[in-house]
Amino acid sequence: MKPTNDEPTLPATALLAALWQLRRFIGPHRRGLYIGIAAFGVARLFEAMVPVLTAVSINRMADGDFDLLYPVLGIIGAVITRYCVVSFARFNVRRVALKVSFDLRQAFFHKLQEQGAEFFAQFSIGDMMTRAVADISLIQRLISMGTILLIIMVYATVVGFGFMLYYSPWLTLLLLPPMPLVFIYAQYSAKAMGAASAQVQDRLSDLGTHTQENLSGIRTIQAMVQEENEIERFAATNQAYADVFYEQGRINSAMSSWMPSLAAICSLTILGYGGSQVLDGTLAIGDFVAFFMFVNMVVQPFRVAGFIVNLFQRAGVASRRLFEVFDRPAEITDAPTAEAPTEIAGALRIDHLSYRYPGATADAISDLSLAVAPGETVAIMGRVGSGKTTLLKQIVRLIDPTADSIFVDGIPVAEYPLTQLRTQVALVPQDPFLFAEPLKSNITYDDPARSLERIWEAATSADLKDTISDFPEQLDTLIGERGVTLSGGQKQRATLARGLIRNAPILILDDCFSAVDTETEEHILGELKRLRQKQTTLLVSHRVSTARHADRIYVMDAGRILESGRHDELLENRGYYAELERVQREGGEEDDLERLRVSS
Repeated sequence: MKPTNDEPTLPATALLAALWQLRRFIGPHRRGLYIGIAAFGVARLFEAMVPVLTAVSINRMADGDFDLLYPVLGIIGAVITRYCVVSFARFNVRRVALKVSFDLRQAFFHKLQEQGAEFFAQFSIGDMMTRAVADISLIQRLISMGTILLIIMVYATVVGFGFMLYYSPWLTLLLLPPMPLVFIYAQYSAKAMGAASAQVQDRLSDLGTHTQENLSGIRTIQAMVQEENEIERFAATNQAYADVFYEQGRINSAMSSWMPSLAAICSLTILGYGGSQVLDGTLAIGDFVAFFMFVNMVVQPFRVAGFIVNLFQRAGVASRRLFEVFDRPAEITDAPTAEAPTEIAGALRIDHLSYRYPGATADAISDLSLAVAPGETVAIMGRVGSGKTTLLKQIVRLIDPTADSIFVDGIPVAEYPLTQLRTQVALVPQDPFLFAEPLKSNITYDDPARSLERIWEAATSADLKDTISDFPEQLDTLIGERGVTLSGGQKQRATLARGLIRNAPILILDDCFSAVDTETEEHILGELKRLRQKQTTLLVSHRVSTARHADRIYVMDAGRILESGRHDELLENRGYYAELERVQREGGEEDDLERLRVSS
């Protein structure tokens, strides 16, 4: 679940603060933005020439002078020049919007790479997808469209009122009283729009999260015949989004409808008082027409004021949601020291390690110590929830361990560059994740330039060669999302090949044989023994058949080392390991862990 917003509305100060944060992304491209803003000002002056020259033409005709060649040519020239300048201005502003959105997406994606388990436990994948796509698109739309409309509104007001004062100061003053009403109504609508915009973005995140979770679990849903229930749940989420979007549309429509009413009031005022000035000769007919055109220049942008407020409010909410991620510190700090060696020999030592997950009431790992010599193969066993995976994640700093508790070659893991640590300490996780890419690309994910010979060697060691050979396109076989086209055992062997090909000084295998048969397991273990005689290997498994080949076995329970030793030594101890070996030998592997759990 994503966190709820502490503040449901986005008032003017919060809106400006949220948008002000974007300056660091707009700054590098401000030159294009300034050029666009200046060009719009020039375009507005050329637009003002049309009413001025129209007034000249009408006044000449009223005086009986029909020599209108120069005013007409001036109008044509002003219109053409304005078109060219506006096109140039729009191009510059929209190019800035595209560059800013590109930089935002790059920075957002980079920031996500720095986050760890705690972050993704708090924020859903669907929510992050919504922020990366929809929220950044709102900011791009604000710059490319909202900025243009706001600039036009400002320039139109300044230029329009300036010429209106020139033609008829008194008539201009009559139009000022409604302005405070416009400001008050805009403030009220902006506050309501802020609340609606925040809810729209939150419900959109819910919609993305629901869709992502549903598609990820589609096999489970279909297997349990829950399609209709999921459709109903999605309909409720979809309806919640539609309801808040409708409310936002209602506010926007009200604002857009109110502005034409203001224009109508202005028009009636001009026709009434301005018409009387024309009749008594104090205002020329051409000047009256020009004044009316300048009023339209001022009022026309205000017709879309609701749309502008909507853009700014939604972009403000989007900016706040993005910077909620940008401002979050990286969970894993990469601060290497000069003491870390460039090549790891393979010694691993864990000294009084304890770890508790945020919000948990008990330690996942408690005062755990162990040591692994270079070239040694060590197995770690224990029932589900005993802390094995938590331990492995801390070795490669997917979870940050407590200071000076995990050492590689005598150096704390925090002093290694993250890239070096995770390259030379290769972790093959228990969840065999594969990308929707060819099988070759999955095996060589960290280095696509590897030779075919090395790829086939790794595939052979992982007992995957025959499987690949059976595919029509072999290594070029395209794997579906998350490896859906492969069986569980094939996915495990593919991820194992991806780990073996790296030939890392320390290889950590987190229960990588659970979906393979015993014959395949024996083949892989034989290959590991042959290939990694001088390299360190950590095996996490529930199978005694896997652990028995290790130089030393550690048995964990409740985050502690329960017993340790060689296979024969642990059998003699008649503890948890010996009982597990007996259960697996007598009853197979289908129910051994459950039986042990009950008996203990």
